[in-house]
Amino acid sequence: MTENKLLIDLAKLTEGEKIEMNKLGMLSDDDTITETVYPEVHKSRPPIEKHVVHAPQVLNEAYNYQKPSSFSRALRLDFGDYKVLLISGTASVNEEGKTEHIGDFNAQLWRTYRNISTLLEAEGMTWHDVVRTTNYLRDIERDYAEFNKIRTTFFKWLNLDPLPASTGIQARLCWETLLVEVEAYAVCKIK
Repeated sequence: MTENKLLIDLAKLTEGEKIEMNKLGMLSDDDTITETVYPEVHKSRPPIEKHVVHAPQVLNEAYNYQKPSSFSRALRLDFGDYKVLLISGTASVNEEGKTEHIGDFNAQLWRTYRNISTLLEAEGMTWHDVVRTTNYLRDIERDYAEFNKIRTTFFKWLNLDPLPASTGIQARLCWETLLVEVEAYAVCKIK
């Protein structure tokens, strides 16, 4: 594996990094990257099958950013007659990987709901399948009242009953231009 593929400079590793990467089995005693080995446990028990969900018409994949990020927009897991959709924190990002509606909290939240709706649709799901959301607001004291008004309006328009379980958190988001981010979990029976 090349250093460029890892996005790190091996010559600049701290002693602490070397110790931890060595204990992970990633770095050899001579400070070179080791070959990836399929874990022994998975030879007899393969990991659960994961399916990446795409919605390129509204947002791109995080690993396609100019500065790549290591996560999938959403994963689908199949459990017998049910499928579970895990939607990563999603914000007002467009198909070019750029923030939409800079400085406009309300418009960013609506775009976020559109992005999540499209990810749900990609798997034949809707907000009626969403069982939980986690909502990250850059400034919860300033924006929570507007957030709750828009969320309530959107959920009432959708006739959601019962409502998804939910948590609101103030957090510094990955880009300064983002004011809100929402992650969602959805479950539905496979036809």
